[in-house]
Amino acid sequence: MKRLPIFIGVVIVALVVFMSSLFIVDEREKALVLQFGQIKSVKEEPGLAFKIPFIQEVVFYDDRILSLDTPEFEVTPSDDRRLVVDAFARYRIADVVRFRQAVGSGGIRAAEDRLEGFINPQIRAVLGSEGVTSNTILSSERATLMSRITEAANRQAQTLGIEIVDVRLKQTNLPDQNLDATFARMRAEREREAADERARGEEAAQRVRAQADRTVVELESDANRQSEIVRGEADAERNRVYADAYGADEDFFEFYRSLEAYRTALKGENTTMVLSPDSAFFDYLKSDQGLSDAQSGPQSGPESGPATSATSGAATGTNGSAVPLQ
Repeated sequence: MKRLPIFIGVVIVALVVFMSSLFIVDEREKALVLQFGQIKSVKEEPGLAFKIPFIQEVVFYDDRILSLDTPEFEVTPSDDRRLVVDAFARYRIADVVRFRQAVGSGGIRAAEDRLEGFINPQIRAVLGSEGVTSNTILSSERATLMSRITEAANRQAQTLGIEIVDVRLKQTNLPDQNLDATFARMRAEREREAADERARGEEAAQRVRAQADRTVVELESDANRQSEIVRGEADAERNRVYADAYGADEDFFEFYRSLEAYRTALKGENTTMVLSPDSAFFDYLKSDQGLSDAQSGPQSGPESGPATSATSGAATGTNGSAVPLQ
């Protein structure tokens, strides 16, 4: 019975020693087995592995792609237009032995500090190289520039056992002291473009208005010409009708013209006529024989009929104005 506790103690110690010699490598990790600070073995395959307990220790490193955000800093492209860039990098530990030898026990933090010292100078060098302007950085050519930065920084990062997968710019801004001047320049450019557009629009409007005015003048001129032609033709037709009527019956025509003259002169309720005593204007009203009596008098002649002689008299209306009797 006294041997049982001793046996149990030995078993427990053996189990502790056995468990201390076992470790598990995850598929997302790589492991280094160290003995007194020296690398004894590398475990890159996932699974169960062994080490010498109490003498050897295991250090695990992440085998996934990691991210590094760099602080903002200024770059000066070839057009001397300063920019503030904010970059980030994607990297992974490619060689854990070299990584351990390069950073020691500092681990990921120490590696990222040194990695940042590789990436930022390469960003400044590439973005500030000849032929690279601020417009180039902001254009689709940025991907080519990022590839150049990645390749250059990757050559330096290999000394740390690190592979840089990619370097990108999160954002590119102007320095605060340049924003106001840049916005003022952009505003002036937009105002100039707006003034040009307004000037072109006003010029086009002037052309349209001038063409419209010209069209109006041409239409009015053509309409006036057509109206004058129609009026002339109508006057000619009227004169022809008068001539035909006068030639058909001269006495009736003279009588008709005298009636028209009476109607024109004797308007209103109170009309005063001022005539010479020998006027033949009212010959048709003085005698029932009309023009025959007037022609038998001393003033008879071709032009002495009531219609033709009426021009020598005048009718004065109620307002005292003289109206020609024709």
